[in-house]
Amino acid sequence: MLIGMICALGAAVCFGTASVLQAVAVRSGEPGTGSGVDTALFLRAVREWRYLAGLGLDGAGFVLQIIALRHVPIYAVGAALAASLAVTAVVAARLLRVRLSRIEWGAVAVVCAGLVMLGLSAGEEGTGTGSLALKLGMLAVAGLVLLVGVVAGRLPDGPRALVLGLAAGTGFGVVEVSVRLIDSPWDLRNPALYALLLGGGAAFLLLTSALARGSVTVATAGLVLGETIGPAVVGVVWLGDSTREGLAWLAVTGFAVAVAGSLALARFGEPPAEPPAGTQSSPAGV
Repeated sequence: MLIGMICALGAAVCFGTASVLQAVAVRSGEPGTGSGVDTALFLRAVREWRYLAGLGLDGAGFVLQIIALRHVPIYAVGAALAASLAVTAVVAARLLRVRLSRIEWGAVAVVCAGLVMLGLSAGEEGTGTGSLALKLGMLAVAGLVLLVGVVAGRLPDGPRALVLGLAAGTGFGVVEVSVRLIDSPWDLRNPALYALLLGGGAAFLLLTSALARGSVTVATAGLVLGETIGPAVVGVVWLGDSTREGLAWLAVTGFAVAVAGSLALARFGEPPAEPPAGTQSSPAGV
């Protein structure tokens, strides 16, 4: 249990720091086409060293995420990953000289409190291996995420940001569940393996597009909701995730508190570009 929570928090640190580097890299290049699935934007972004460094941290975070999902329930890992926004906020405050308001510092503290509650109440991961129907369902959801991303590119900026955020979060949620459904990465007959690859790839493309255009706050709020609630329900209902005896109330409270705190920090889903030397960032505000 302790190993799992440490790995989940380590993944949050990796993802939160990576988002700062990737956001600065995306905004420093030419704008994308506006499509939800914009491979050209991604190919331009990977030419930036900061984006590549972010990808390296994403890779390390993914490894830690896999380890965490093998030791603690999905709901605890999902909440910890949403807490990467708190990491992003702190990193942005230190490295990019972004000013956090008292409310935002309070939100960081709320996220930490929620994670402490989850750590105290989370039980062992469920022993369910998932049915074939669930594995095929994950693959279908991953395909739907990609389709929604293509359609979302045609929407106005407001709803586009929300749809892209929810779709990207759902894709990352597919990854969380699929990790639990895969016994061996070499079992090519397992639909969950393809769900993981398709869901993760689609979510990454959609998130890159969301960073480049639209409301960051709206997109990130959708991302947090998409990657936490759905996977948590699947883990409890279909995979047997549970809490420590008599502490279900504390787990539910901790989950809600951590997610709420993360939503309050939604603007840090894409921090401001690094200000020119000698200039001062504007005060925090959405």
